[in-house]
Amino acid sequence: MSVVAIIPARFGSTRLPGKPLAQIGGQPMIQHVYQSAAKAKVLDRVIVATDDRRIEAAVRKFGGEVMMTSADHVSGTDRLAEVAHRIKADLLVNVQGDLPFISAGTITQAVQPLRRHRDIPMGTVCTAIYHESEWRNPNIVKVLTDRARLALYFTRAAIPFRRNDGVDPSGKKITQRSKRRLWGYRHLGLYVYRREFLLKFSRLRPTALEQIESLEQLRALENGYRIYVAEVDERSVEVDTPADLLRAENYLKRRAN
Repeated sequence: MSVVAIIPARFGSTRLPGKPLAQIGGQPMIQHVYQSAAKAKVLDRVIVATDDRRIEAAVRKFGGEVMMTSADHVSGTDRLAEVAHRIKADLLVNVQGDLPFISAGTITQAVQPLRRHRDIPMGTVCTAIYHESEWRNPNIVKVLTDRARLALYFTRAAIPFRRNDGVDPSGKKITQRSKRRLWGYRHLGLYVYRREFLLKFSRLRPTALEQIESLEQLRALENGYRIYVAEVDERSVEVDTPADLLRAENYLKRRAN
């Protein structure tokens, strides 16, 4: 089963213009994302998909593979689908360009469930939230799953609502001995698609909940498709704002020491 990672990258960004080329430790962020993803042995190939010649030049400069795509795409998924039409692969991994230090283990854990369960068309990952401020932050997407690890809902809201404050989202009772309080689960922007599903998904019309929450993965749920959510221990920085960029710089320095 061939697995290809695609990193959609566009220059325009509302909160951080030119984000893929923003410098972290003297290297453009797209280089960090590419090199982090390339460490995952489960991948046969890593490709940056962009419509910007500046990003293309930066990727070629550090020796990465890049494909130019249409400037008319409204989402990273559409850009991914264009590349899927042009290459051969069984599984395609959408590695978001704002995860400069994504771990190889996280990518592997996202891919493996689709290798085991041929009836699941799409997968993603989540990580535990132990800080209330993160749980309440609308810029951090939360996810709820059923007992089979299939997604129930993705939202920017603080869920689940804590009416019974003595039980955490894993179902465990909260006691005085609880070392860390589990508030919920953070969704990370990493997706795995079966090729045929990705091509179908990219043709589906945007749905109501997707537009309300501005979360594209809700389109899959609203159309009845299952999404497997693997829980991972991923603590790296997601870069969406100038403040996040500073955190990424500090994270890199701490990791080097």
